[in-house]
Amino acid sequence: MINRLKYFLLPFFCVMSLLVTGQVVPGNIHFTRQGVSRIVFSEKQFLPMSVLIPENIIGMSSMHPVEYIKGNKSNISVKKGTLIIKAEKESKTAIWLGGFNPFATYSFDLQECMGHGELSFEFTDVARTESFVITVLFKNELLSDVQFEVTKGLTETVRKSVGINLEKVQDLKGKFILQMLGSGFVLYLKKDGSIPLPIGQGEFNKFIDLRAKKYIQNFHTNLLFLIKKGDVIVKKARIGFSTGTGQSDIRAITYENGAPFLDKGRVWYTMTVRGRSLPEHTQGVFSLNPTLFDIKFEGIIVFDRNDGILRNEVASHIFYDRNDKIWKGITTGFSAFANPEKEKKQLLIIESKKDPRFGFSVMKARPFKMVGDIEDPHIIYDEKAKKWRILTCENTDNGYRAIMMESDFWDKSYVKIAGPVNHNSTGTSIQKIGNKQYCFSGSSERKIFVYSYPDLKEVKAPYIDIPPWDKTSGTRVWPDVIQLPEGYFCRYIALMMDRYNYPGLKKPNWSYGALYLYYGYDY
Repeated sequence: MINRLKYFLLPFFCVMSLLVTGQVVPGNIHFTRQGVSRIVFSEKQFLPMSVLIPENIIGMSSMHPVEYIKGNKSNISVKKGTLIIKAEKESKTAIWLGGFNPFATYSFDLQECMGHGELSFEFTDVARTESFVITVLFKNELLSDVQFEVTKGLTETVRKSVGINLEKVQDLKGKFILQMLGSGFVLYLKKDGSIPLPIGQGEFNKFIDLRAKKYIQNFHTNLLFLIKKGDVIVKKARIGFSTGTGQSDIRAITYENGAPFLDKGRVWYTMTVRGRSLPEHTQGVFSLNPTLFDIKFEGIIVFDRNDGILRNEVASHIFYDRNDKIWKGITTGFSAFANPEKEKKQLLIIESKKDPRFGFSVMKARPFKMVGDIEDPHIIYDEKAKKWRILTCENTDNGYRAIMMESDFWDKSYVKIAGPVNHNSTGTSIQKIGNKQYCFSGSSERKIFVYSYPDLKEVKAPYIDIPPWDKTSGTRVWPDVIQLPEGYFCRYIALMMDRYNYPGLKKPNWSYGALYLYYGYDY
């Protein structure tokens, strides 16, 4: 009788123990896919810096000054909500659009393009002592080439053809989107009802480093028109920050102990705004209401190492330190690939007194002797151990593998205490499940792996009903799992990405991906 009662009550005591301790193991969580979205140069989520709207121009000579650079003066007028530039003989005309930022996106909507000539985004100072120009060459509405040009004074340093997919363009009507990427760029042409088509791409860092602060402080952006008898009709032009071709490297912003930073009912993330390849991405900030799938683009962060250059590092983990009342974090120095002869890839310590989540932010960055092929870091303060710990991926002879490091200080003197693990690792993160921390990792093995904290022993991973990959796609995703506070209808959410590259770009092409939202339930 006693034995029978023992077996009858055992499940009851297990359940009661779970309720008391709150401990759930990752293997008991079932993740159900809720939604998916790829955000490609979202119009609704564009963060504006400057805009040219023809019907709103009153006093063009002041709002958008015109400079006649070469040949005859063109005729400029505003009619029916469009800006018309017309020339009977060859003329070269610059129209001021706004300031300059090497990580911004520039666009103009072209309604008509007749005759023979060139359309350009020109970045230069008022005296034209230096300039960087990206040009579309046309003849009778047809695209003939895309080029970029660097000049110093009156001397042309380089003029290079960088056109791609030119045979796919029937005419030049549509929106030109120039995504500047620090040390490179991609130019797109978007037609109604289709995704933007890449028509030009290139790197320019060997000729001019536009990440230098002096260019942000002194350059302007002009729309430049070289017309050899014809006219160009522009509907709109603007400058700002965009969502790019895809988002990846999803990392929740946290407090110093790893707890998710929830503000205004939203979870906050850093994600990579994808351009084309490394080092041509930027660090974006996004937010999400965990009861909805309403990803919102909030800002861009770049990093200042106090050497006159702003760098576009990515794969960052940012946290708010409630003790020091400052924003801190760690990032991966992928921007070193822009100058591989001079710089080495490494992890960097970052911090900011200003809240870096909104608009265009600059965080201070500095090395801390973590040089090498190391990436995807996540840092927390372990309150019980009274240690700072970093989970990251290190590239060994067997590929990227997760390792755990610790220190008495948040910004120096780290030593390895566990790892490398046996499985390929990517997107490593430390997440609390119940009352315990666990280490999550993506992998090339078409699996999500979970390890004990801090010793990195493999444990059973959650079940995912529809993973963010298939037999044809890459699987090295970031399994960003968050445990929500009590009161939400589900206890866990996971935001992941896929690895489908944007079509039409020449290699190297790391321009993924779409975002996938999952709800997690205990079973």
